[in-house]
Amino acid sequence: MKARSKSKSKSSILFILCIVAIFSLAFTGFKGFEIAGWEFKSFNKAITKGLDLQGGVSVLMEIQEDDVPSDVRQRTKQLLELRVNKIGVSETIVTEEGEKRIRVDIPGAYNSSEIVDGLSKTGNLEFKDPKGNVVLTGKDVKEATAILDDTSRPVVSLELNEEGQAKFAEATANNIGKTISISMDNEVVSQPVVQSAITDGKAVINGMSSMDEATKLSGIISSGALPVTVKAVSVKNVGAQLGAEAFPNAIKAGVIGISLIFIFMILWYRVPGILASIALTLYITLVLLVFVEMGVALTLPGIAALLLTVGMAVDANILIFERIREELTRGVSVKSAVKSGFENAMSSIVDSNATTFIAALILYFIGSGTVKGFAVTLMIGIVLSLITALVVTKILMNFAVDIGLLKSLWQFRVKRGANNA
Repeated sequence: MKARSKSKSKSSILFILCIVAIFSLAFTGFKGFEIAGWEFKSFNKAITKGLDLQGGVSVLMEIQEDDVPSDVRQRTKQLLELRVNKIGVSETIVTEEGEKRIRVDIPGAYNSSEIVDGLSKTGNLEFKDPKGNVVLTGKDVKEATAILDDTSRPVVSLELNEEGQAKFAEATANNIGKTISISMDNEVVSQPVVQSAITDGKAVINGMSSMDEATKLSGIISSGALPVTVKAVSVKNVGAQLGAEAFPNAIKAGVIGISLIFIFMILWYRVPGILASIALTLYITLVLLVFVEMGVALTLPGIAALLLTVGMAVDANILIFERIREELTRGVSVKSAVKSGFENAMSSIVDSNATTFIAALILYFIGSGTVKGFAVTLMIGIVLSLITALVVTKILMNFAVDIGLLKSLWQFRVKRGANNA
């Protein structure tokens, strides 16, 4: 008797700890907190939002060359992202669409023509002597920075690598009193006169009309020349107001939908419904945490996929509870019914989720843009819904049985007499 009482007390403590841990994690994620100068951002602040939720510019770039290897496409994608980030734009989303197109989604209010101009440049930097000989290229530049010179004029300061330093020292020594032209994509941007040999590996590009122009040019130089030629084939501006209205409306719809699911589960399945709702709360929290850690952009299709997987998680719990009810009608104990219910429902749950996961995987590989985002969210949701339904709900149910929260058939809507676990 003492051993049973001790086991019940242990189960009670573990059950309470599980509930507290789940709600603490959810509260932290949705509300965030700050302590000792360290901030844990809420999901609303930490999750990257797509253009449809916050507005911005979407540019579809097309590679002009044919039969470009995948590693070159990947390098081009990385350089485009680096180029945008270098001019101070954060949370840029760059994705491949097919074999020749790359989409660059830039959240926030930006001048689309300037963005397109910056992305379209190949970034081929050249220093030429008076005879037209190339003495330096972008490959010789270690770092480019936009600064103000002694007269407060915006310039681009270049720091050359070891090889570039030697080349530049020789070129300037041979051309004192002459001009060295600096061009970007065959367009001359500066023609300074060489006053003396420059041996410290420093160079300056002047002639900038503004600090923004200097920043953009330094970003292009720092990111490096693109290995291919790209051209903007589509530019779409999404208004910030539209995005501002879409996000709260989507969240409101999601909260209402999930709340109705919780109410249904609790009214229909009573105590098991409450436990399932707690597990679903953990599921939603875990999905959003994965979004933050993986840097997945949240879009309207992504929210739709999230709600779809919530429905799948609910369906898994309903299958489990119905199997438990079937076992109880056969006259077995609650504890045995819970064990058998999970075992009998597992194959159906795994099969349905596996087929949906395969469909999402196909969508990911053949789709593009928002379709890929939908597929990624769907796959993440499927994996986590399986974990919460088959592991978390099971743990909570077993604890509830052990401590006596689940001990009668009435709690499962079975209309036979009470039956002790």
